[in-house]
Amino acid sequence: MTQEALIVLDRVNKRFGDHHVLRDVDLTVSKGEVVVIIGPSGAGKSTLCRAINRLETIDSGTISVDGTPLPAEGKALARLRAEVGMVFQSFNLFAHKSVLDNVVLGQVHVLKRPKDAAERKARELLDRVGIGGQAAKYPAQLSGGQQQRVAIARALAMDPKVILFDEPTSALDPEMVNEVLEVMTALARDGMTMVVVTHEMGFARRAADRVVFMADGEIVEQDSPDGFFTAPGSERAQSFLAKILTH
Repeated sequence: MTQEALIVLDRVNKRFGDHHVLRDVDLTVSKGEVVVIIGPSGAGKSTLCRAINRLETIDSGTISVDGTPLPAEGKALARLRAEVGMVFQSFNLFAHKSVLDNVVLGQVHVLKRPKDAAERKARELLDRVGIGGQAAKYPAQLSGGQQQRVAIARALAMDPKVILFDEPTSALDPEMVNEVLEVMTALARDGMTMVVVTHEMGFARRAADRVVFMADGEIVEQDSPDGFFTAPGSERAQSFLAKILTH
């Protein structure tokens, strides 16, 4: 059974001035696959993640989602962003809107879903991420972990083909990290296609189908979590793991 490719990056390059952030990156993510991208700071992980839904433009190479090259701008880009959900380090919620409205808005404006259907869907998803009781509150009244779960519900509300997570737990207090990772692990089990940039190695081991290790703008190696964590093939990965797994 060949798995259907959902995201394909082909020889992607990106520079910020003299800094070559992404160097000829090739990566294919299949439908239903959970790919976790790890590596040292400055490896290009977040840039790669942001390039997939065109929050970051690329200098050369191609990125396609579900067989379609990334559109440059306009309506096609808005549609792509609905199909490619994104959860950031900072929660990016609308502070002046209730939790429910945060999850309803995109459905009504982008998907043109009727408001009552959008609200039903929003309540369902807030229940699913474990914060159904907080629907009437405003983001500032929630903990960071709860806000991040609203952001996940908001991404899910758009029925995306894939969700990108850019270090979704790095701004959270340690005791809140697990509640967000649990929601993400459940999504992974439900078959959601996910690309996750994270420092959480436990999550990578538990939920990833594939671990992609990046350093200096390149994909150095990729393997199953088991293969990568027990026998990393490159010296770069070995030294990275030695540093983080001893703590």
